[in-house]
Amino acid sequence: MGCGWLGKPLALSLIKQGFKINGSTTSEEKLGEFQEIGITPFLISIDYLTHNILAFLESEILIVALPSKDIEGFRNLIGQIQKSPVKKVIFISSTSVYGNSNKMVTEESETLPSALTTIEMLFKSSSYFETTIIRFAGLFGYNRKPGNFFKNGRKIPNPGGFVNMIHQDDCVQLIEKIIEKNAWNQIFNGCADTHPTRRDFYTKCTLDIGIEFPEFEEVTETQQKVISNKKSKEILDFKYQFSDLLKLNYGEL
Repeated sequence: MGCGWLGKPLALSLIKQGFKINGSTTSEEKLGEFQEIGITPFLISIDYLTHNILAFLESEILIVALPSKDIEGFRNLIGQIQKSPVKKVIFISSTSVYGNSNKMVTEESETLPSALTTIEMLFKSSSYFETTIIRFAGLFGYNRKPGNFFKNGRKIPNPGGFVNMIHQDDCVQLIEKIIEKNAWNQIFNGCADTHPTRRDFYTKCTLDIGIEFPEFEEVTETQQKVISNKKSKEILDFKYQFSDLLKLNYGEL
């Protein structure tokens, strides 16, 4: 559900492995494209979930990769999932649920009250299906280049803070590993192994793609958090392909 920047490459990878994929989009223009590449297309918006989507939910596993924070929309979606054959759900969340604690953050760390944490709880509290939540760090890869995140003179805040990032390919493979290992009723952080400072990271990213050197917004007090990926590596035996952020060439990714 949500065949966008992450969902579409995930769907294509799963199709290659023999899975039959239903994929949702909010754009009518993409329906034909999805059909051509082997995705059974459905036009669905979580924000206007007024119609029955049980045909889309004809599956054992549902992967929810939506940017929406519409709590009522997700409440309606869960109601429909509970009437469907879906038994396993992977909900794509974000490490933004953690505050800046100035220390290593694990899946057991306290989360901030937010729409996203409420939606996570809605999925976890359902007894009709098992939910695994993946909290991804900042997303990058292919057309999503970190060097372009701060353009047109925008200053980069908190230059002494550490970055937490993950490449699209690692996101896809981590989701597939959860399915392979049957790792349900879990929470996993998804993040590269290294955590350079924002100053070092964005300087390299901009130089690699050949754009103007970034400006930084200097602060007296650094706010930071470092996301631990230890659980995903230990329980899933997962190895991050894009693990060292300062050894990558962001012009070639």
